[in-house]
Amino acid sequence: MNAALAGLLLCASAVAADAEEARYRFEWQGGGGYVMRGAMSFDAALLGSSIVTASDLTCFFIEGSRDGGPVGRWALSMLNEETSWVLTFLPQSSEFAVFGEGAMMPQAWNMDGFGTDCGAGGFGFNIGNAAQDLCIDGRLILESQVPPERPFPALRDDALSFPPDACMGPLMMSALPADKSFSPQLKDQTDVQ
Repeated sequence: MNAALAGLLLCASAVAADAEEARYRFEWQGGGGYVMRGAMSFDAALLGSSIVTASDLTCFFIEGSRDGGPVGRWALSMLNEETSWVLTFLPQSSEFAVFGEGAMMPQAWNMDGFGTDCGAGGFGFNIGNAAQDLCIDGRLILESQVPPERPFPALRDDALSFPPDACMGPLMMSALPADKSFSPQLKDQTDVQ
């Protein structure tokens, strides 16, 4: 039985290692000198899909700056059961979904519609019905806002390297309570922006 289980785990590891990943980098220009850069990856088999969501990602991180100085960072390994985490990517057009009919809040990257849940010392991004904007240190940064429907493209770059905390790993979920089932999704899908 142990040999069969070990063989199954070895096969699963080999399949995961052989899976081709699509990697994208992106840069968002906000108001007030704010800029956010980041990258993500997912199984390349999803390139033919109409959407890729947060649960499809294998790696993801964002880093913010204002006038060239760092203001915050968030990575996939920081995800927990309290994190606002919605991502909607359109692989056919290589862009993130923005506000529009049927997409009231298509992006919530460690930031809900109030813009206050990125946490002390935290960093997040949101696209809601009022704006595309940032959260820094648990507060909405009004100066960062740009129109909610502004396009947000990404560029495929399969040569990208990710920092270790950007990628899903076997130990990432170990900090979650054992008695709760965990599904990363937005805590409250009500958007007030």
